[in-house]
Amino acid sequence: MRTMLKWTVPVEKGNQAIKDGSLMQTLEQLMDQLKPESAYFAASDGKRGGLMVFDMSNPSQIPQIAEPLFANLDATVEFVPVMNSDDLRKALE
Repeated sequence: MRTMLKWTVPVEKGNQAIKDGSLMQTLEQLMDQLKPESAYFAASDGKRGGLMVFDMSNPSQIPQIAEPLFANLDATVEFVPVMNSDDLRKALE
């Protein structure tokens, strides 16, 4: 299922994670694991954040995706099922 992963990192933890390299390391490992069809990084509610759209083949993947974000970055994490325009067109036929 096409899924959007949204995450934010508290400012203080983000500052520390940039200095010690764990922010980039965690995100690179996540990108290697998920192979997202798209990934964007931006400020969200005054915090560092981002979103990735990827194919989640099984909900049992949620802990292995979320735990590094929780443990390494104190991130807030949200998973949202999403559709692209082709999916929506098919659903509305």
